[in-house]
Amino acid sequence: MFSGIVEDAARVVELRPERDNLHITLECGFADELHIDQSVAHNGVCLTVVELRPDRRYTVTAIRETLDRSNLGDLKVGDLVNLERSMKIDGRLDGHIVQGHVDCTAICTATEDAEGSTYFTFKYDFRPELARQGYVTVEKGSITVNGVSLTVCDSDRDSFRVAIIPYTMEHTNFRDIKPGTKVNLEFDIVGKYIARTSGLLSEK
Repeated sequence: MFSGIVEDAARVVELRPERDNLHITLECGFADELHIDQSVAHNGVCLTVVELRPDRRYTVTAIRETLDRSNLGDLKVGDLVNLERSMKIDGRLDGHIVQGHVDCTAICTATEDAEGSTYFTFKYDFRPELARQGYVTVEKGSITVNGVSLTVCDSDRDSFRVAIIPYTMEHTNFRDIKPGTKVNLEFDIVGKYIARTSGLLSEK
């Protein structure tokens, strides 16, 4: 379980395909605090640490389903990846409840200066059957974009905007997002449960 508060934007230093899997090696500031089998969110995707290396480097493995569903399959050496370790049970929930299970990808369609912060607009494929399961955004609701917990503004059927403050821009890979960039989305789990419960009740 995660909160969507990014701890580090780590640099990809090696990509090693093995059949349908992709081994991703990253360099980050807290790598020496990790241990084998630990869960870390990568652009919002929960992956397991499988190897620890010197010089603050570690490796995780993404399977084919993960690569197809997220933007991890598009990574290149040198790219930045947003990282977050799992929540501590006694910690504050500064973002919102994030599972680390990416629902789909979206494409950045526009950026706009907002006198200090930056608006990003994202568009995703709308499917009625998924919308009925809670795969939608709502005004002032929560959305996770590349592992970052954000508040939705200008929610539409298949698009939404978020406002990024300078601190977030500097400390995450939002600094590299521009029109045409693919990002990972995880919709709010609370909304999914409400949608599912409402659907079950309406069937009775």
